[in-house]
Amino acid sequence: MADVLYRRKRRHATDSMLESALRYAELGWPVVRGAAPGQERACTCDRMGCPDPAAHPTNAAWGVEATTDCDTIRRWWTADPNANVVLPTGRVFDVLDVPREAGVMALARMGRRGVPAGPVAALDSRYLFFVATRSPMDEDEWWSCHLDCVPEAVEEMPGLRWHCRDSFVLGAPSVLTSGGRVTWIRTPRDAEGSVVLPDPIAVLDILADASEEFSGA
Repeated sequence: MADVLYRRKRRHATDSMLESALRYAELGWPVVRGAAPGQERACTCDRMGCPDPAAHPTNAAWGVEATTDCDTIRRWWTADPNANVVLPTGRVFDVLDVPREAGVMALARMGRRGVPAGPVAALDSRYLFFVATRSPMDEDEWWSCHLDCVPEAVEEMPGLRWHCRDSFVLGAPSVLTSGGRVTWIRTPRDAEGSVVLPDPIAVLDILADASEEFSGA
């Protein structure tokens, strides 16, 4: 009986992660397999003391491996049904990543000001705002954001991370080491079924103010 329940649970995980990965591919968003929480340690990767458990790609060549090919995606998640879904940034979209409280504050302000928020995801104590990616003309003003690195050319914004080229974020419904999942606060498709990625600068202005206020509270 326990074996049957385990297989059912495993099947549900396969459908959840696989179907989500396929939906992202349908949007034109490349995906790649991610590490997941382990049974005996925090991360399924082979690094002892992983610095970012269950929140990174399984392969160091993830930038090349990421794809929207449905056959490849099915093969990956059939072989590893519990793998998290990783979304590379700086290709179709960038992600502005702020503390949850600052994100809630910013969403309320966007609503009052009529600023489109676009897709927004939540994971534990962070909100992820998906925005249009940079153009080649903006190359000097944008940066690759690995964890907490901040570019010298941009004024530091407390608590705010900008994921763009050569970075990535976890996609829903990836499982976190806390036991929670990445969830959508605002789904990628709007009421009309379109995917609208807002201007990053307009969103950044509000997020920066909210992050600064939250950090100083």
